[in-house]
Amino acid sequence: MPDIFISKKPIVHPDTNKYKKALYKDLPTQIHNPLSAIMFCPENLKFETMDNEEKVVLFLRKHWITNVPWVVTAVILFLIPSLVMGLSIFEGVPKNFLFIFSLIWYLISTAYFLESFLTWFFNVYIVTDERIVDVDFFNLIYKEVSDASIDKIQDVTYKMGGVVRTLFNYGDVLIQTASEVPNFEFLAVPKPDQVAKVLQDLRIEEQVEAIEGRVR
Repeated sequence: MPDIFISKKPIVHPDTNKYKKALYKDLPTQIHNPLSAIMFCPENLKFETMDNEEKVVLFLRKHWITNVPWVVTAVILFLIPSLVMGLSIFEGVPKNFLFIFSLIWYLISTAYFLESFLTWFFNVYIVTDERIVDVDFFNLIYKEVSDASIDKIQDVTYKMGGVVRTLFNYGDVLIQTASEVPNFEFLAVPKPDQVAKVLQDLRIEEQVEAIEGRVR
């Protein structure tokens, strides 16, 4: 399984609390749940290309409600053999053949379930105090990772439309940058308004640091 992010011992930064209060006092801290769709300042989280002094501000993946379609599909797939085998048209079919058919069907259903779960679990968006990282997971042997420095961000917008998105408070955050990858899309993430605000605050902080000549 790809080593996209690793949970290790908590990394203690002396200015973490000050950093949170200064920029994100209105953003509620999330429970550090490995299956969470949003985590704010998870101090025990690292990823492959993370620098020693770098702090993770936001860890995001698609809202859990986006999993409902494939979960329902997987449940139906697992129930089909039980429903079909009871039909009279299969009474004359040898039991060994039915067993093999059921076994193959369950294997395919399990593969579909695992692929769908891993795609959701490993497609993540990471915002640190220095850059944004977009991890696109395609399968167990291939992923694509793009990043851009915070100071390269030119514009941040978010959109949230429809009853379901409004009810569950999730949407898309669109980021325009001046880096090699001009556009980043954080799709179907929770609290898109707060995510956009964090990115805007980080960009302003970087601009202030550049003006004042400070280095974090």
